[in-house]
Amino acid sequence: MEIRRRSIAAVGVFVLLAAVVALGHWYETQRAQAQPLRATEKAVLVHVTNAGDRGPGTLREALFVVATATGPTSISIEVPKINLETPLPAFVNGHGVKLRGQASGGQASGVQIDAQALGAGPVLDISGPDTSIDGIVIRNCTGAAILVRAVRFRLSASTIDSCDVAVEVAENASDTLLERNHFIKDRLGVRFGAAGRNSAVANNEFTKNKDAGIWAVRGAPDSHDDVIGIHDNRFTDDGIGIVAGNISVLVERNDFINAREADVHLVGAGAVIRANRINGGASMGIVAENARGAIIDDNELEGLTAYGVMVRGSSNTLVRANRLHNCGYGIAFVLGDGRGVSTAVGNTIIEPKFNGIDVIGDSPILRRNQVLRAHAFPLHVEDFQAPNGKKVLSQPFLENNNFGNSPVGGSNATVAAQPNPH
Repeated sequence: MEIRRRSIAAVGVFVLLAAVVALGHWYETQRAQAQPLRATEKAVLVHVTNAGDRGPGTLREALFVVATATGPTSISIEVPKINLETPLPAFVNGHGVKLRGQASGGQASGVQIDAQALGAGPVLDISGPDTSIDGIVIRNCTGAAILVRAVRFRLSASTIDSCDVAVEVAENASDTLLERNHFIKDRLGVRFGAAGRNSAVANNEFTKNKDAGIWAVRGAPDSHDDVIGIHDNRFTDDGIGIVAGNISVLVERNDFINAREADVHLVGAGAVIRANRINGGASMGIVAENARGAIIDDNELEGLTAYGVMVRGSSNTLVRANRLHNCGYGIAFVLGDGRGVSTAVGNTIIEPKFNGIDVIGDSPILRRNQVLRAHAFPLHVEDFQAPNGKKVLSQPFLENNNFGNSPVGGSNATVAAQPNPH
């Protein structure tokens, strides 16, 4: 009986301890979910009611207030337009700042910030983490509209018009999200200095940007595996839609319309261009120039005056399952790097105005491509004669291509007609 009583007591103690542990766990969970501000961390809401450059109620005064706040802050701009005359202080609050305009969501809506009187510095300098901006319009800046040099920045439902660079993303920035914005008549819409971790450009409209909608270029390849996601955007009448050089980008499901020079221009390593639609313009569609390991996959290209895809001076570039119709020319391989042969596989080219596939001083692998109703040659192969007299031979490897009944053209047409293994 004594043993039994001891067993019952031990079980009771165990149950009591379990109840205490469960109660403690429940208390900590509720406490974590509530996450009240510490006594020293007070949330601050600042109202901008003065459209002037300085003084009480101005945006300048609001930025000074939030800079010294000990908790998360919000700025509500409640005037329709602000004309800046001198540079603003930076966003430096370490707990996060939300800047909101009166209206958001459209090109013509949102609080306007006119920066015409400023010098070359940024209009808004994002130096603190967790900053978000929504529903503003920035116009007429000679420098950058927004300079991002912190983590977790978000810009949404805003318009940046007629600036040198709309959004400048520095190398130390990461977790940058740009979504549902309009970038209009800037020299550059968005410029990345590196592939910041977890960064994305999504569902924006880029219109009539002089040099490029997105410029993601650095001198040497990134040393890490971060990739900028660029998806579901619309590029219209830009100089170049996207320029990517040695910064890893994944470009998917975008629409490109009437670019003046090229829709996508790739240089160096780290680019995947997939499932985009490219339409019209007196330009080339996708240019891979001195590119390494680029993937151009499952894109549709229509109505381009020049080449749909141009691969020049590149190595190990894969051009796969693209659909081209009614372009001036289809695909070109020019002066490729013999140490890393490029490949075109499974592409369909319909009714090119001139040649379907041009090979000039290169020896790519061409497999299972179809060229239908070419107005000139389905495949045109030429050796390249350098100014110093050196000849670069073209010896493409052909396998299971469909060129219809049209003849292969060019000075090396006889070689091209044979499957020449490398």
